[in-house]
Amino acid sequence: MGLFDALNISASGLTAQRLRMDVSSANLANAQSTRTPAGGPYRRQDVVLQEAAGNGSFAGALRGALGAGAEPAGVEVAAIVPDTTPLRQVYEPGNPAANARGYVEMPNVNPVEEMTDLIDASRSYQANVTAMQTTKQVFAKTIELL
Repeated sequence: MGLFDALNISASGLTAQRLRMDVSSANLANAQSTRTPAGGPYRRQDVVLQEAAGNGSFAGALRGALGAGAEPAGVEVAAIVPDTTPLRQVYEPGNPAANARGYVEMPNVNPVEEMTDLIDASRSYQANVTAMQTTKQVFAKTIELL
């Protein structure tokens, strides 16, 4: 494991969690959007994370940490995918977006779920910042000893 690998792994986590926060914020901002440029109501987006490409499995990363295999490389965003849960149907006959029966298709965004995802991403971001700070302190102590 190289000198800066720990910082690179934490940095990849920071990037991934920041994107999760951005997507959750966009979902909350569009929780009442019944019209989008693509047509129809907004669909909730979800971030899919995976181990960074080219580094094998977790077992390979563990072997790499022990000095016998692939080096660990962190996390990356695999995709941002639309949520496939059904859209909400709200009875609002006076709404211009209502169908013939008076129902309006609303986004499939649950504000409570989005706030929970936002808190989770924020805590993960904080954990990666703490890991980076600890790594920097270890580097400083090592240089001080040398």
